[in-house]
Amino acid sequence: MLITIIRTALLYTVIISAVRFMGKRQISELQTTELVVTMLISDIASMAAQNPSQPLLYGIIPMGVLIVMEVILSGAMIRSGRLRRLICGNPVIVINKGVVDGRQLRRLRMSVLDLSEALRQQNIFSFEDVQYAIVETNGKLSVLKNPEAENPTMKDIGLTPKPKELEAVVVSDGEINSGSLSFCGASESDVQGILKKEKLKLKDVLIMTMNKSRKYSITQVPK
Repeated sequence: MLITIIRTALLYTVIISAVRFMGKRQISELQTTELVVTMLISDIASMAAQNPSQPLLYGIIPMGVLIVMEVILSGAMIRSGRLRRLICGNPVIVINKGVVDGRQLRRLRMSVLDLSEALRQQNIFSFEDVQYAIVETNGKLSVLKNPEAENPTMKDIGLTPKPKELEAVVVSDGEINSGSLSFCGASESDVQGILKKEKLKLKDVLIMTMNKSRKYSITQVPK
């Protein structure tokens, strides 16, 4: 039992490292090759964890080969648009100037109900509101609304908004995030100075955000 636990923990570490190595897109937007590699790695890891009699390297080596192949293929697809189209396909327009293209839906094996559901997930409840809808290579639906269905922007009504600055979480659960501090151009002594002014200790801070202008907001730990 102990050996199984150790093997599983090691495989878990290897898989996390593999996903990190292949890129963050693995987590949210799987392309064809990435989906295949992810499924194969999970199967190989499962077999290696459940079979203590098999050397662990018999599981790690195939995973390493898959990772290297995926990295090489991803690099090749960046350099070759033809290869990318061959493996991942092309985006497909399923609504063209407000008209649903039934031929493309059949090609994608996608029903009108599937299309309606995807539109509703983007808060669009009528085909008449859509000028173009495109199924991307990762399966997601991109939509361009008709101008009359768009919400007016501040530019449309002649207003000039003040530019906003990005805020970063510099303290989380009483711990200082040095990366966020660097982004804001601040230091730990700056944070300590703010906390001293607010009569707070670091352990009392649940969340502290800051922008590059040193404007901050503090949420205390509930008492």
